[in-house]
Formats: sequence, C-alpha cells, structure tokens
Amino acid sequence: MQTDSSPGTLPAREHLPAGAAGTPVLDVVIPVYNEEKDLGPCVRGLHEHLRRTFPYPFRITIADNASTDSTPLAAARLDAEIAEVRSYRLEQKGRGRALRTVWSSSDAPVLAYMDVDLSTDLNALLPLVAPLISGHSDLAIGSRLSRSSRVVRGAKRELISRSYNLILRGSLQARFSDAQCGFKAIRRDVAEVLLPLVEDTGWFFDTEMLVLAERAGLRIHEVPVDWVDDPDSTVHIVKTATDDLKGVWRMGRALATGSLPLDRLTRPFGDDPRDREIKDVPRGLARQLVGFCVVGGLSTLFYLLLYSGFRQFTGSQIANALALLVSAVANTAANRRLTFGVRGRGGAVRHQAQGLVVFGIGLALTGGSLAALNAAAGSPAHSTELAVLIAANLAATVLRFLLFRAWVFPERREGEEPVLSSPTYTTAGTHQQPYQPYRTTQFRAGEAADVAWRDATLRLQPVRPHDTDPGDSR
Repeated sequence: MQTDSSPGTLPAREHLPAGAAGTPVLDVVIPVYNEEKDLGPCVRGLHEHLRRTFPYPFRITIADNASTDSTPLAAARLDAEIAEVRSYRLEQKGRGRALRTVWSSSDAPVLAYMDVDLSTDLNALLPLVAPLISGHSDLAIGSRLSRSSRVVRGAKRELISRSYNLILRGSLQARFSDAQCGFKAIRRDVAEVLLPLVEDTGWFFDTEMLVLAERAGLRIHEVPVDWVDDPDSTVHIVKTATDDLKGVWRMGRALATGSLPLDRLTRPFGDDPRDREIKDVPRGLARQLVGFCVVGGLSTLFYLLLYSGFRQFTGSQIANALALLVSAVANTAANRRLTFGVRGRGGAVRHQAQGLVVFGIGLALTGGSLAALNAAAGSPAHSTELAVLIAANLAATVLRFLLFRAWVFPERREGEEPVLSSPTYTTAGTHQQPYQPYRTTQFRAGEAADVAWRDATLRLQPVRPHDTDPGDSR
C-alpha cells in the first residue's frame, strides 16, 4: 500500500477497509460515570465533528461505569436517536475496565477513547488516528506537555501532571510525554495482544498500557493538543495519584524481576527495518558486542576488586578462583538479560550451569597464567599478577562471548518458540492463574488497513465479570 511519508496524513480512501455491513474504521469509546448533564452535548458534538471531518465509517460507544443517576437513560436515548452511537453498561466501576471490555469486543480496526468533558480540542482527533489507519504507528496519544500544545488549567493540576510524568521517566524510563491525557488510540490488532497483559482496571490503565507498549518496541505517536481544564471534573485527585503511584511500584517491580513476557510482544507488528537481515552480518551481532563489552568491563572491575579483597586472606590461586566464580555468576546473569535479551526465569538455571562451564575455561586460562608466572618469577609483585590476569582475562573474554553466543544463548531459529516463564497475575476477587502464552499474527506496515474486516460484531461482555473494584471512587 502506498502511503504518504507524513504520519499525520491519511492514505487515499480506497485503500481503507470498506467494512462489512457497515463495519466502522474507527470506534471512539467514551467511558462515563454519572454524567447525565454532559453526555448528550458531548456525544452530539463528537458525532457532528466526525460526520464533517472523518472520511470513513465510524462509531461512538458509550461505556457506562455503573452510573447511579440517569446516565444509562441518556445513553439509551442517544443510542436510539443516532445510528452511529451505541451504548453499553458495566456493573463495576473503572475506566480501564470499560476500555478493556469495549476494545476487546470491537470490530473496528482503530480504537480510540476520550473523556466526556471534551477538554481536548476535537481538531486533534484526525491527526491522532491517521498514523494508525496508515499503519505507521501502533498507538497514538494526545500530549498536553508538548511545546506546541495550548493548555489552560490550574497550577495544582499542572504541578501534579508534570510531577507524575517525571516520576514515570525516572522510575520506569518512560519516554512518552503525557500518560494521563484522556485522548488515546490503538490499532485493534495491537490491542488484542497488549490488553491481556494490562492488569489495572482504573486510572492507571493508560500508563500501564503505554509502558508495556514502549518496552515491547511498539511505536507510539504523540499529537500536541489544545486542552482546557474542566473545573467540574469528578476525578478524585488524591486517590487517583495514590493509585497511580501504587501502579508505578507494581510495574517497576515486575520489570525488575522479569516477570512480564515482553519478548512475546517485541515488534510483532509492522515491517521493522531492524528485523531485516544484512548480508554477511549475523543478526544482532553489533548490539550484542556493545552490550557484552559494557558488561565485560564492569565484570572485570568487579573481579579485580574481589581478587584484591580475597588476596588479603588467601593465596593467589584460591583468591582468583573465588573472585572469578562470583563475578562469573553476575556476568552470566547480566549478559542473559542485557546482552542477549532473555527475560523471565525460564532456563535461568541451565544458563548459569552453562555459564559455569565457561567459567571453568576462564579459570583454566587465568590459573594457568598465574602458575606460569609463579614458575618463572618465583614471588612476583602484586601489580605484576594483576597485569598478567588482565591479559588472561581479555583472552578469556573473547572466548566467553563466542561460547555465550553460540552455545549458552544461541539465536532462536525461525519458528522456534522462546523460553518463557509463567508469571501469575492477581485480580481483586479472583484466584491467581498462570499467564497463558498466545500466538500473534505477523503484519507488515499498513496491512491492518488493507485487509477487509469481515468478522461480525462481537457481543459486548465484561472481560472479567467477577473483577470488582470497590476502592474505585471515580
């Protein structure tokens, strides 16, 4: 498919799915809770804007989060009045729960959501979804923190928003600029793979989804937006901030322990140039060399410190063996995660056992060097010992990399399943259950917009009907 090089422009209309029996290209979800006054003007305004500016079939879905006022009646009236509007009611609160439920059941190739107060200028909607329709990006978010954004809001909300995003950058290494703006979109094929890993059902849902997507190597498109704060917002700022910080802690711990199976998400969509093989250059060799050199340099420093410490209490051979053993275990673990990209606990024991074999070879090289030095010089100086050990370790390092790459962490052949751990996730009111690996479909860039989406509209059902969240006070 020929597309414009700019991610903010739409391809020619004939290249997009015509839709089976009126299947929309875009499904915009509006999660609401007790919004009887704002719901009607919001939906009618959004419908009029899409009718004038969006050149493809669309749908607006109202997701009622267990409202206690007349919001369900207002949603039902809009459903009956406007052909492109449908409504759905959930019996549990939670914006994340509402989005997961509707997105998981939608038949549209592009899924979006926005807040009911329409704080974000609707002129940003088309630039938001255009790169998803063209296949250029996987997710898209509106950003109020971009330099070209025009934002009107109070100092307290401004401080909270910027502080939260700074926390994300410092703790989770997030590179997207605005996690909380209620103006986002995702391709359906991406959502089908990504949503099962998102645990949160409340306001942290957006952040968790974006962090997972970014760590998986998916492309996130950011759109500067014009945004005006709603002074009548019902969001509980303190509770929302507290829940968000709990979510950051949970995600940070999961990422640190490797319990998230992100290798099943790494670039499963699109035509990524990093996936192309270059003639006569093994895949990933350059990146692995850089990672191995960094880990090797740090391991050598660690080894020398250990050797110097052990040497105060024992002979050179025993000190060398102990220092090499400890540093070898740390080196194998670091190379496993950082150099060769192996995540999770699966195969970790086997990798360490193989690493100890490599350690034995290194021990033979360094030990033999020390033995030869002692035989030749009798009682060499400590500085001479260190110099010989550095030279021997350089030789052992080259051999270690070759053995790691060819034997301990060999490149997976095409069609071979990766080794995965089976982490568990816990949802309120349910028992723990193991994560079930799933298969993904490979797409080239733009294919999601080329294919005809012929599958029938699924009946909307809560994806976790027993998942209750009594603490959600939105």
